[in-house]
Amino acid sequence: MSINIPFDNTYATLPPEFYARQAPVPVQHPQLIRFNTALASELGIDGGVSDELATIFAGNALPKGAFPLAQAYAGHQFGGFSPQLGDGRAVLLGEIVDPNGHRRDIQLKGSGPTPFSRNGDGRAWLGPVLREYVVSEAMHALGIPTTRALAATLTGEMVFRQQGGLPGAVLARVASSHIRVGTFQYFAARQHIEGLRQLFEYTRARHYPDTKTPGDFLRAVIARQAHLVARWMAVGFIHGVMNTDNSAISGETIDYGPCAFMDSYHPVTVFSSIDRQGRYAYDNQREVIVWNMAQLASALIPMTPDEDAAVIDFTKAVHAMPAMIDAEWLTAFAPKIGVTHADETDRSLINDLLSIMQDGRADFTNTFRALGSPGARDQFVNPEVFDVWDTRWRARIKKENGWQERMKTANPAFIPRNHRIEQMIQSAVAGDYAPFERLLQVLSMPYSDQPGAEDLQAPPAPHEVVQQTFCGT
Repeated sequence: MSINIPFDNTYATLPPEFYARQAPVPVQHPQLIRFNTALASELGIDGGVSDELATIFAGNALPKGAFPLAQAYAGHQFGGFSPQLGDGRAVLLGEIVDPNGHRRDIQLKGSGPTPFSRNGDGRAWLGPVLREYVVSEAMHALGIPTTRALAATLTGEMVFRQQGGLPGAVLARVASSHIRVGTFQYFAARQHIEGLRQLFEYTRARHYPDTKTPGDFLRAVIARQAHLVARWMAVGFIHGVMNTDNSAISGETIDYGPCAFMDSYHPVTVFSSIDRQGRYAYDNQREVIVWNMAQLASALIPMTPDEDAAVIDFTKAVHAMPAMIDAEWLTAFAPKIGVTHADETDRSLINDLLSIMQDGRADFTNTFRALGSPGARDQFVNPEVFDVWDTRWRARIKKENGWQERMKTANPAFIPRNHRIEQMIQSAVAGDYAPFERLLQVLSMPYSDQPGAEDLQAPPAPHEVVQQTFCGT
């Protein structure tokens, strides 16, 4: 049966300044690694699993109705502005409207060079493709807004990086859209006011139809971003490269390059090999997202009828964001200690736990999961310090009903631990995809106890610790 992807492309109707027409570059020997049949069904894609999938999702054949293009955007990268970025190793095949009426992009990542490649080869190697597949699907299972992985395909070609020759691969990614803060910056930097207006109207209608003005739109985006980053922090996630071109207007997690989950808790944890100053460290994410929203606000100002009034209005919206993030943070962390409606006393209780976790080198995920059981104190080098906190917490939790079940649904038992991801990649490079499949299966039920998977809960042994993660370009 031939695969049917019901394309309904709207981004392609925008003026040519928004993108470059670009077909994927065919590869030598496409071989499907995995196809996400559950997601395909959710999207309304028919056809089942067949050899045809490899040719489509490696970029060798275009399905009917596809309109491949590379999107243009700009962005602040580690604080420095690049006026010309764009999809340098990805093409948007097109959009579909799923059976629930939600519009989604289908993009091929690692599909070859585009006009925005800046002398790059436009390819991806197997490691980053599998990392994004596993981590994005894990984030979805954790209940955090994210892009999804539809397929991973080998190219049969080698990709050359600093490590030498590596097996090439392509990821088929699904997103509510790939419009970024940097997309707005692209037009603002060129003083292309008409393009900015067109982008605003298109994005508003697609993602925030209840908004009317740029100010309403900005506040709606800010609210989603505050929610997103608070949820990252509640599971110990570090994006690693929160450039404005990696901030999706939809409020989804996008671009899983040097991302990582913390093992032992520390607020300034950094894994990204390119984040040498710690700009995007775990606790800094709440400040960086405010900075990113300030850049969005600046990009929106030129299209407003009264720029002076817009500056005052937008500044107020951005300055309100830290308090919004604090509120979202408390909402995300309260159920992690069993609390339904948290107040400032509960915030102090949570922060005190994090402080002793930092001092005691406690594992972030396992400590929260173990609260209320004897195993919690075993997470600490000096458990007596935890005992003092535990006494306070138990006095507080007596006021809550159903706290045990609340905590089990807020504290995952399983996360994509860095050392397991690296082991999975090494096995896959050697041709063994069993660890990849096992991670996907276990991480699809992160809040469930899974007998036989205890090894995936364990922090890394000293020789397994991953010090750095890499973006894969």
